[in-house]
Amino acid sequence: MEELAETTDTDFYATPATLPGAPGTLIRSEAMDFYLDPVKLIRHPATATRILYSSTNADGDTVPVSGTVLAPTAAWKGQGERPVIGYGVGTQGLADRCAPSRALSTGQEYEGLVISSLLSQGYTVVVTDYEGLGTEGLHTYMVRESQGHAVLDSLRAAAQLPDSGVTAETPAALAGYSQGGAATASAVELAPGYAPELNLKGAYAGAVPADLFDLGDQLDGSLYSEFLQFAMGGQFAAAGLDPATYLNEDGLELLDEASENCTVDGLLEHPFLDSSDLTLTGQHLKDLVRSDATLEAVISEQRIGDGRAPEIPMVVSHSLLDDVIPYSTGRDLASRWCDEGATVSLDTTALPTHIGGYVGGIPRMTAFLDARFKGWTPLDSCWRL
Repeated sequence: MEELAETTDTDFYATPATLPGAPGTLIRSEAMDFYLDPVKLIRHPATATRILYSSTNADGDTVPVSGTVLAPTAAWKGQGERPVIGYGVGTQGLADRCAPSRALSTGQEYEGLVISSLLSQGYTVVVTDYEGLGTEGLHTYMVRESQGHAVLDSLRAAAQLPDSGVTAETPAALAGYSQGGAATASAVELAPGYAPELNLKGAYAGAVPADLFDLGDQLDGSLYSEFLQFAMGGQFAAAGLDPATYLNEDGLELLDEASENCTVDGLLEHPFLDSSDLTLTGQHLKDLVRSDATLEAVISEQRIGDGRAPEIPMVVSHSLLDDVIPYSTGRDLASRWCDEGATVSLDTTALPTHIGGYVGGIPRMTAFLDARFKGWTPLDSCWRL
């Protein structure tokens, strides 16, 4: 492992001259701060370490990915070894400055409170930045294999970090909401073949955008319309497609701007966009991806639950009133997994909006994780799906 005692921010995220061949290899690490507020008054009692590790992108190539390992300073009061949670964050944006390992250190990470609550339960938490957030290249937003690999490899890397308390045998679970729900859901599907050595006990996936074809009507022209720009940028980057083949000058300009934005920037700067104003054909994106064979294949590849299923117990949580990801998308994922023989508990809430579903699911997430680490029999909704 390459240790950097004193580096600049840019140095830490730089791609090393030679990348390790084994995915999940820890490349470098450095101590960092974890604040819950941008004024930097509230510090969680945890040891925070920024990490850079190797992972595998959707093409099977080795890439560097950054992340954060957070270990509570209080002694573990549960039975056995302190568990570890691989946490997938929701949409951060595309710009390098949006990386959670950066935002956690400045008190600007909106997932900080949930991460802090997991630490308060006594768990070690490992947070990936995903491919291209902080590190070289554009963030491959909503690319199934890249996100799932990044989550699994973050746990492998944490096990190599001195004094993290994590080993290859540590009881582990995965959790995430929205983009993080997709990363978690992808990771549990990939784990049996990609990281079978991990001691995974269960996973919580909230508001999973499991089928990107479902999101066009919901997002186009909405407050969250820049999420479509993030998705275009991520899919084009991962597939090696030239955006100019599909977007007009306005579309290309907005895509460039989106590549420099974090989530809040996008909500404030580009709400209520009509995607038909951005494409060369004048089609809405949902129609364009269905009429172009290349784009349709790219988006189809991101479908979660397409003949794959987790081998560990799952909770799929979704609000009936989600205004970003349709409830039917999460329900259908649970049903597909059940058809493949998985153990799935569908947790349906009715709190308004995507954010309401996020907040409402937190108690269910913490209760499920506690039950899994205690070895209790998981609930199964498959009989009614």
